[in-house]
Amino acid sequence: MPELAMHILDIVQNSISAGATKIEVLIRIDTVADRLVLEVKDDGCGMSEEMVARVTSPFTTSRTTRKVGLGIPLVKQLADMTNGCFTLQSKVGEGTVLRAEFQFSHLDLPPMGDLVGTMQSLLISAPEAPEFVLTYEKDGKSFVFDTREVRAALGGLPLNLPDVLAWVKDFLTENIMEVETQ
Repeated sequence: MPELAMHILDIVQNSISAGATKIEVLIRIDTVADRLVLEVKDDGCGMSEEMVARVTSPFTTSRTTRKVGLGIPLVKQLADMTNGCFTLQSKVGEGTVLRAEFQFSHLDLPPMGDLVGTMQSLLISAPEAPEFVLTYEKDGKSFVFDTREVRAALGGLPLNLPDVLAWVKDFLTENIMEVETQ
């Protein structure tokens, strides 16, 4: 995939399919240590130890519409290619934590891409549930976007309304830029 944001979208879609009610996405950039960490944590149905052991193979999937699953194997491959590491922890009935670490300056690490558009897409496709928490950190500066706070401020309006999506776009863009331009 040409952007990290597309990997995030794919992994979060897995969490949604697993019935997660809360999905946390962490992006941590440390330019001094030359690392980028991507972590997706959910409270979905989780996976058995057998499935966790096999899921990094592109020929393992729980989907019935196709016989291959590329999301997790591609993230693992990217971590391996960029002097990083990959871990996947899951427990049936409790959820899953996927963590990939990359060398931030590595030539093969794709750009972040349209993270804002990715979050908007998730809100369009899942306006009522699950809850999303995006934490974006760079060199010790961070911000958090939490749909629970947005829902409380909106008094129950759905998150996929055009005005809400426009606000989300502006909020995320402004805060990511603030973290990026320290």
